[in-house]
Amino acid sequence: MPQYKKPEKPVILLNIDSLMSYPLEVAVQTGRAPALKFLMENGTYFPEMVSSYPTMSVTIDSSLLTGTYPDQHRIPGLNWFDTNKRQFVNYGTGVRETFRIGMRKSIHNMLYRLNNEHMSTGVTTIYEDLAKEGVSSASINSFVYRGNTPKKLKAPLLLRRLTRFEKGTWISQTTPVFSLGVFSKIRRWGFPTQLAAGNHKFTARELRHLIRTNKLPGFTFCIFQDLDARIHFRGPMDIKGITKIDREIQKTLNLYSSWEDALKKNIWLVIGDNGHAPSGMSYKQVVIDLRKSLLNYRIAKIQQPVHKKDQLVFSVNQRMAYIYVLDEKLTLSPLIEPLKADKRIDVIAWKDQNHIYVESGIVEGRITFSPGGSTQDIYGQSWHIEGDLEVLDLKRTDGDRLAFGKFPDALSRLYGALHSQSGRFIVVNAKPGCEFKAQSTPFHLAGAAHGSLHKQESLVPLIIAGSTDKPIYPRFVDLKAFIFQLVMDQFQSEKGEPKL
Repeated sequence: MPQYKKPEKPVILLNIDSLMSYPLEVAVQTGRAPALKFLMENGTYFPEMVSSYPTMSVTIDSSLLTGTYPDQHRIPGLNWFDTNKRQFVNYGTGVRETFRIGMRKSIHNMLYRLNNEHMSTGVTTIYEDLAKEGVSSASINSFVYRGNTPKKLKAPLLLRRLTRFEKGTWISQTTPVFSLGVFSKIRRWGFPTQLAAGNHKFTARELRHLIRTNKLPGFTFCIFQDLDARIHFRGPMDIKGITKIDREIQKTLNLYSSWEDALKKNIWLVIGDNGHAPSGMSYKQVVIDLRKSLLNYRIAKIQQPVHKKDQLVFSVNQRMAYIYVLDEKLTLSPLIEPLKADKRIDVIAWKDQNHIYVESGIVEGRITFSPGGSTQDIYGQSWHIEGDLEVLDLKRTDGDRLAFGKFPDALSRLYGALHSQSGRFIVVNAKPGCEFKAQSTPFHLAGAAHGSLHKQESLVPLIIAGSTDKPIYPRFVDLKAFIFQLVMDQFQSEKGEPKL
């Protein structure tokens, strides 16, 4: 067992899936989230952190942990198509869609291939970087977990037939301290009430065990997943879900002599991963069925092998979708025109070898861009850009920098999605209130959905308590370097050397 060094103040990151700024602020102001209120009032609050794109958990968590967008980490979404192997890749969406693609295949993708095959070896996770510096880390309840510690995971007897592993066991590269529901637990007798992963109570109990036994590593990443499912069906203002998670955070802070003492002994970060856009109630108005939009083409069926005659493949991530063009004889223009005719589609993007092109079903015109030009955006990124800025709601600041409106960090995030995988494809984005559908795709009438580039899903809250340091920019891709520095600067201080 390696000997790890431990910082004076371990860093704990609590990721509350689908936590949004306005519901959080309402919960705090009305006294329904006292723990989060304490952390906000005794720390720094950022209401508009820019998430990754698509705004789906596996892509977002991959960006957070690697500090890169999908063009580098290569996790394109919860649902995508491998054009090289001609296979649908699903990490677990709706039951009907997952069942048709193949339950065993989807479970294998989520539990093994995501971390061990799909995530690029050209990037490193914060877990891998900390381990190289002799610092341990923990992952609790996250399906994105790649570290450099070989660990044996085991499916319970009832689930073994749903996996592709002999006797339901496999070796994966994880964090030194690792918890993932029934597959790996920190507490020997801990029992998750959800099969695939632990609910908010299980996650909090695993964290509290580490604190109680003085086994907190240098960095701990915990995910509370329950809120997302509630919001999908109840809408974005589900304060009760926040209250339930806050109770678990209260119990965690209560392990210390005082809540103030918890801030002296640890650095606490609380973040949402994506927001939600409320969905309308009328199926005809809300649901964009891509099969009807492009009905003149031969579309691959998810439950069958892809045939040579198939021209298109759809991979829907709720409010965004990839449209893959398999037929080499097909040009993109006849596909883009019917998409532009739908006023519910606000972004239609594609690329060639040199440029990215964006049009819209709502705004007239086209914008063309590529990296490396003379125009800088507010994040210091350089672009060559031409055309109608209104298509992506871009504006020039007084300093002649590009500022983003309803599509935060739109250029980098679109570039990331369009270079996240091989093949020829179009990215489409639904306007707020609408979402895409293909074969057996789940949708959320009168509830809420995410996945798109829009600020409703892209801007989420971050709380930092126990440190006055801040990330260089309020973006998920800047958090890995920030957290790494929070940990490593403490060792510099211990030696009496100046902090970087």
